[in-house]
Amino acid sequence: MQYARLGNSGLIVSRLAFGVRTLGHDQGAMGAVWKTGQEEANALVGRSLDAGINFFDTADGYATGQSEVMLGKALRARRQDIILSTKIGFRTGLAITQSGSSARHILNSAEECLKRLGTDYIDLLSIHRLDAYTPFEESARALEDLITRGLVRYLGFSNFTAWQAAKFIGTQKQHNYSPFIAAQMYYSLLGRDLEHEVVPFCRDAGVGIVVWSPLASGFLSGRYTRQDSTGGKGRLTGFDILPIEKEKGYDSIDRMREIANRHRATVAQIALAWLLAKPYVSTILVGASKLVQLDDNLRAVNVQLSPDEFRNSTSLRLRSRSTRTGSLLRHRRCGARSPECQVKMR
Repeated sequence: MQYARLGNSGLIVSRLAFGVRTLGHDQGAMGAVWKTGQEEANALVGRSLDAGINFFDTADGYATGQSEVMLGKALRARRQDIILSTKIGFRTGLAITQSGSSARHILNSAEECLKRLGTDYIDLLSIHRLDAYTPFEESARALEDLITRGLVRYLGFSNFTAWQAAKFIGTQKQHNYSPFIAAQMYYSLLGRDLEHEVVPFCRDAGVGIVVWSPLASGFLSGRYTRQDSTGGKGRLTGFDILPIEKEKGYDSIDRMREIANRHRATVAQIALAWLLAKPYVSTILVGASKLVQLDDNLRAVNVQLSPDEFRNSTSLRLRSRSTRTGSLLRHRRCGARSPECQVKMR
């Protein structure tokens, strides 16, 4: 396993981390994602620990809190050895107050997270999405309260634009509050928008990037092809939210498969190795519902791309111009307020 500092902090994290969005069960729209029981969770967490992973990430909105409960049970004996990360901000109940980044919701959510996780502190607490209605000063004050009380050690954000993150950190520094040290963002060979503004900002501000969906919701696993666009009835048949130009994506996978064959690796391992070669990426969240998937991802740390291979991979600059891209960015910018977005992004 490789390790790196999380931003400018002294926190040392494994370059591959385990994201547990798959833990839990759901019979509705998220059934394609939340499909892992406690026994499987124990096995996945155990294998991650054996591989040297020390960073585990969840959120209060995953499987209505089931994910946190299951992760807490799986990690309980090793709590002091690992870095526990969770996120708050998406809707967690029917009441209008059970969403966003108000001081009330931040404080209540963090305390509920602690109960579900079965721990007395959270190593990294991130704001899961922008709340367009709450002043940054109010949110920053509530986060600092959690730091002061010893309930949270470090702070981060997820899915902010560069200017939003810069303004929030400016607010934190103005009041001498603990600043964000981590940015959890979507980043993959097929989704590289953050390279334009977020990456330069994070490098300048000393914020470590925590990558979510490095395989583009599984599209870069190699199972999706022109011949079988369903990937054998994989996740994307029931949960497809990322804007990808599929035809260009298939072209990219064909080229990645050529590189993979030279390394006796898989397409997924090449996609992860490309991210591991990025010095500004602190850690990459890999998620799995089966041990065979996790084992395949873990072997990415053994793949070293040559300079030519890295350049060839980097040249696969894909950026969707579909209306879904604009829609996704608008939802992120507005704080995911629409009913459709609440379902898709939660």
